[in-house]
Amino acid sequence: MKSEASEFFSCDNNDFCYEQKKHITMEESNLSIHDVDLKWFEEEIDLDLKWSFSLNSVLHKGTSEYQDIALLDTKHFGKVLVIDGKMQSAEVDEFIYHECLIHPALLCHPNPKNVFIMGGGEGSAAREVLRHKSMEKIVMCDIDQEVVDFCKKHLTANHEAFRNKKLNLVINDAKAELEQRQEKFDIIIGDLADPVEGGPCYQLYTQSFYENIVKPKLDDTGIFVTQAGPAGVFTHKEVFSSIYNTIKQVFKYVLAYTAHVPSFADTWGWVMASDQPFCLDAGKMDKKIAERIEGELLYLNGALFFSSTILNKTIIKTLKNESHVYTEDDARFIHGHGVAFKN
Repeated sequence: MKSEASEFFSCDNNDFCYEQKKHITMEESNLSIHDVDLKWFEEEIDLDLKWSFSLNSVLHKGTSEYQDIALLDTKHFGKVLVIDGKMQSAEVDEFIYHECLIHPALLCHPNPKNVFIMGGGEGSAAREVLRHKSMEKIVMCDIDQEVVDFCKKHLTANHEAFRNKKLNLVINDAKAELEQRQEKFDIIIGDLADPVEGGPCYQLYTQSFYENIVKPKLDDTGIFVTQAGPAGVFTHKEVFSSIYNTIKQVFKYVLAYTAHVPSFADTWGWVMASDQPFCLDAGKMDKKIAERIEGELLYLNGALFFSSTILNKTIIKTLKNESHVYTEDDARFIHGHGVAFKN
């Protein structure tokens, strides 16, 4: 039989909260006491909603010049990257997020050869881009050297991507880097951290950035795609609808799509945009996947991508009625925390 378990809860500087449980078990005439200290990571999704998962260890925890960073080894999701208290990527299901971010845009382009990735310091976005046989050059620009360094060290799945000669890794502010470059790109990808108040990324979701920097750096058939935050029934109004509406002010054709990502505990959203129409024929996309991508995708196919563009009625209504446009002085943020941006 089990005796009553005693539980207590403690938090470390609001970044990590650990629940530690001591279970006292009693088996017939022999009493055995098992002290089990279980560490849990806790993420605050809203003021009255949290979720948590158990950890094997904390591989890295600190504050860089720009943001709070943690790399955790978890029991359920493998290694996970956490930035500013928000889950960014998990080893066991990051392929869902990255296949959705990368492949639809590249497959909709007639012949993608050069790509600019904003963010993407963990290397997964570059890894997926490099699977396209037509690819000649990738510029990946991340502002945070510390994120790149520890992802290189700990995320072994991306080692080959970092070593690939087609990849040009630049440590810089993506806005400044893109603005100063003379060449144009077939695809520009926003693999950015979520817009959190005080964080470094919210300026890369503004209308002026899309209009004055992103769009002029695309070729005539160029496509822009960005992650756009939580897109669930209860969370899509945080930033997803506003990012969609902001991009709609700049590009002629704008497509929002979503997928459930288990480690995010939510449905996630992406927005793809161009001045050329998109082909949403599932059969044609499957043919391109077979011809243009090396290896087998784990998540995406033509039918699945088509279905991901079919949004529920609640979200459709919100997108239709959304009036907010991101500016430097009027930005929306997901619920969470950040550290002050340091120039």
